[in-house]
Amino acid sequence: MAQSKSVPVPPTSTTTTTGAELLQQAEAELWCHNFGYLKSMALRCAIKLGIPNAIHRRGGAASLSHCRSCMPPSPSPKRPCLSRIITFLAATGIFREEEISADDGEAAAGPRYHLTAASRLLIVVDDDDDARGGGRGCVAQLFILCSSPSYFTASQHLPEWLQQEDGTTDDDGAPAAARTTPFTMAHGAGFYDVVRRDAAFGVVFDEAMGSDSRFVADIVVRECGEVFAGLTSLVDVGGNNGTTARAIAKAFPHVRCSVLELPRVVDAMPADATVEFVAGDMMKFIPPADAVLLKFTLHNWSDEDCVQILKRSKEAISTREPKGKVIIIDIVSGSPSNKRTLEAQLLMDLCMMVVLEGKERTEETWHKIFLDAGFTRYKVTPILGTTRSLIEVYP
Repeated sequence: MAQSKSVPVPPTSTTTTTGAELLQQAEAELWCHNFGYLKSMALRCAIKLGIPNAIHRRGGAASLSHCRSCMPPSPSPKRPCLSRIITFLAATGIFREEEISADDGEAAAGPRYHLTAASRLLIVVDDDDDARGGGRGCVAQLFILCSSPSYFTASQHLPEWLQQEDGTTDDDGAPAAARTTPFTMAHGAGFYDVVRRDAAFGVVFDEAMGSDSRFVADIVVRECGEVFAGLTSLVDVGGNNGTTARAIAKAFPHVRCSVLELPRVVDAMPADATVEFVAGDMMKFIPPADAVLLKFTLHNWSDEDCVQILKRSKEAISTREPKGKVIIIDIVSGSPSNKRTLEAQLLMDLCMMVVLEGKERTEETWHKIFLDAGFTRYKVTPILGTTRSLIEVYP
């Protein structure tokens, strides 16, 4: 007669513990999302106080007392608060914390904070930093813009903006159709209108665009030099103050670079021997060149507007023999191999939805836009060291 064997049953406590752990993780996940805005504010605080630079000046590692040098020297109940902010930023990977004991030969025990790859990108260049080779690829000004009250206030209008029906009016009697973005709903004017009318915000915007342009241009001219081989001329469309065009002209002297910008931008530019500034509207005309550069420009616009801009670009390069190309530096969403980069791209897409009428695009969407604009082929090259890709588009 066969003997039966009892099957071991896992202890009830194990199942309960697993459920409790999942519940704890779920709550923690929601907390991190709910208080996520404080990540931006803590980072903004560190940048404005100059914490990355303070650590950099100490050779990349500094004690809390050295970090506090950015605060008033007089005793204050606020001084301990800085350690809480830096501790949080260390826990999220902006800095690295190391506990120093008296046995290590230090004058006093306590935490020491190190720069990481992320915080090195926040070192703002000054004469001393430049002499040390620091501050290269600084994007601090970009994050000051994106964490500004104007952006934050606009994002708080997302639910009302989504619920607003076309053809209705707001409480102030303005047509709802005029509230094309949460930013417009929050500020009563479009993003670039606010840039024009608010001088302080305009300065922050210009510094942010210059910061991002230097970061990307340094990588592009170093890693993607073959893209500019054979070119004799290039026009940077919407190139702001010419940061990217100057970097290209310096790295490739055989390429004559110009910048197409709105008249108000060109009128404010000083004389420049390296880059020529041309006043105009990219929707109507783009000066002829071997290559048209669109760096982080098309994501500001709708698909229909992108097609219009690309048609004007095609006209500009089609006067050349052999016909030229359009160089696009932008996000190709869904392409990264790691979760953090994908999350960054999706967050930028949400930012475009809040601030402008643009969006980030998948390769499939880019392909359709290129075809609609009359192009026949393209090549996508991920730019190592950034979330963006370089797209060469040919007629």
